Amino acid sequence: MTGVTIRTVHDVAGIAAVTRYFCEVWQTPHDAPPYPAEVLHSLVHAGGAVHAAHDGDRLAGASVAVFGPGQETYSLVAAADRGLGYAVKQAQREWALDHGALTMRWTFDPLVGRNARFNLVKLGAVGTEYLTDFYGPMTDGVNDGDESDRLTATWDLTARPRSYDTRDREAAPVMAFAPDGGPLVRRDRADRYLYCRVPDDIVRLRAAEPVAALRWRHAVREVFTEAFVEGFVAAGMSRDGWYTLGRKEDVA
Repeated sequence: MTGVTIRTVHDVAGIAAVTRYFCEVWQTPHDAPPYPAEVLHSLVHAGGAVHAAHDGDRLAGASVAVFGPGQETYSLVAAADRGLGYAVKQAQREWALDHGALTMRWTFDPLVGRNARFNLVKLGAVGTEYLTDFYGPMTDGVNDGDESDRLTATWDLTARPRSYDTRDREAAPVMAFAPDGGPLVRRDRADRYLYCRVPDDIVRLRAAEPVAALRWRHAVREVFTEAFVEGFVAAGMSRDGWYTLGRKEDVA
């Protein structure tokens, strides 16, 4: 991407700039950063990586990754200005592969459809675990007032993204309805795929109608927790906000 550079940072000034960037993304005061500079320094010293993306002289994205068990890495956070997210994740991927990793995991809010589409469709990760109220109460400017459910994304760093045909979704029977009165869940008659809808913009809904947002949270939570017990994983997300959940053996 013209004018964009992405590199790992180790110096005090570079890490401090990343800390400030995360404050802006999560709308927190600079004296209460979501990822303090001293913590990022420690993670780098332990063998992790802090990446910074610059668009010219402007810091426009950043990520943090550490090693997990075996040949796995864990992305603690990745954020970027619009259009740079893919480049930041690919930089993390290259770093991980260079250090012998084969997979990467992270969590994201399952109600944020655009993030789900990016993670599951553009990158090709799979949603493998549903975590109820993972962080407990959060007081940043993005998640405040909501319950912090998260979906674990597991990314095979050596695989190509897959695509799933969603043309049959409308033919699948409706199994439950959403808080807005529209369909929430469809399930195909062969019982191989399940489709779950999320709100158009949960961030805006949470700010304007927090009670309605919490109803969506609980409704989607019930769908996912039951589906995962049955052996489903989240494999795709449509442009109009529908997850595709498939049997593990069908999406591997």
